[in-house]
Amino acid sequence: MGETHSLEERFQAYVDAENKVEPKDWMPEKYRKTLIRQISQHAHSEVVGMLPEANWITRAPSLRSKLILLAKVQDEAGHGLYLYSAAETLGADREDMIKDLLSGKAKYSSIFNYPTISWADMGAIGWLVDGAAIANQVMLCRTSYGPYARAMVRICKEESFHQRQGYEIMMQLARGSEEQKAMAQDALNRWWWPSIMMFGPRDEDSPNSAQSMKWKIKRKSNDELRQEFIDKTVPQAEFIGLTIPDPDLKWNEEKGQYDYGEINWEEFYQVIKGNGPCNAQRLAARQKAYDDGKWIREAANAYAEKESKRKAEKVA
Repeated sequence: MGETHSLEERFQAYVDAENKVEPKDWMPEKYRKTLIRQISQHAHSEVVGMLPEANWITRAPSLRSKLILLAKVQDEAGHGLYLYSAAETLGADREDMIKDLLSGKAKYSSIFNYPTISWADMGAIGWLVDGAAIANQVMLCRTSYGPYARAMVRICKEESFHQRQGYEIMMQLARGSEEQKAMAQDALNRWWWPSIMMFGPRDEDSPNSAQSMKWKIKRKSNDELRQEFIDKTVPQAEFIGLTIPDPDLKWNEEKGQYDYGEINWEEFYQVIKGNGPCNAQRLAARQKAYDDGKWIREAANAYAEKESKRKAEKVA
C-alpha cells in the first residue's frame, strides 16, 4: 500500500514538472482507464462525425465544395485512426472499443446526433462544431500523455482548416440573397446551443474534470472553454451579419466577457442517453459499415497471417 502511494506521488510530481507520460511508463490504473475512456470517446466522435457531412457530399453546390467536403470527411476518418491507435498504446483493444460504440456502452460527442437539413449546416458544423472542437483540442496538444498529445498536433492543424471552410460557407450565404442569408441564420439558430453543449456539463456536474486537470490530461475546465468559445465566436457572427440565438447574450464590461442564457441541460442529457434526433440512425450506419467491412478485415488478417508464416519459413 505504501509503495503504491509512493509511486502515485512520484507520478504526480513527474506530471507536475510538465513531463510526458509514455506507454511503457508506470501510471496509476485510474489514469490509464480515464485516458482510454476519453481517447476512445474522441475517436468514436471523429468516426460518427463523418456521417452528418457525408450526407451532403453528393449534393454539394459546386465541384469545389464537393472536393473540400470529401477531403474533410477523409480527414475525420484519419483522426479516428490516430486516436484508436493512441488508445491501443494504453492496452485497449480496437475491436472492443468499436463493439462498445455499437452497443451504446461507449459515448461520442452529442453534437453528431442532430440532422443536417441544408447546405448551410455544412457551414455551421465547420464554423461552430469544429470551432468548439479546436477550443477543446488545442489544450490537448499539451496533455500529459505523450501519444495523445502528439496525435492532437496534426488533428488540430486539420481542424483549423475545417473551421475556416465552414466559416467561408456561412460568409458566402450571409452575403448572398435574402433566402441564402435566412438559410445561414436558420443553421446558426439550430447549431448554436448544441455547439456550446459540446464542452460538457457545468463544472460542478462534471465528476471527472478535477482529477483529469490534476493529472494534466485536461488543462482547462468545461466552463472555461465554453466561455472562451462564446467570446471568440460572437464577434465572428456579428462580422457576417448573423445573430446569435440567445436573447440573454450581452457583453459584461466588468468581467470582460459575454454573459449568456441558460443551456437546456435536459436536452443535453437526453441526447447523451441516446434519445436525440439521430442517435439510432448514427449507430445503425456504423453497424452497417462494421458488418459490410467484415470480409475486408478477415481478408487483411488472413494475408497478414500468411505473410508472417512466409517470413518465418525464410528465417528457418
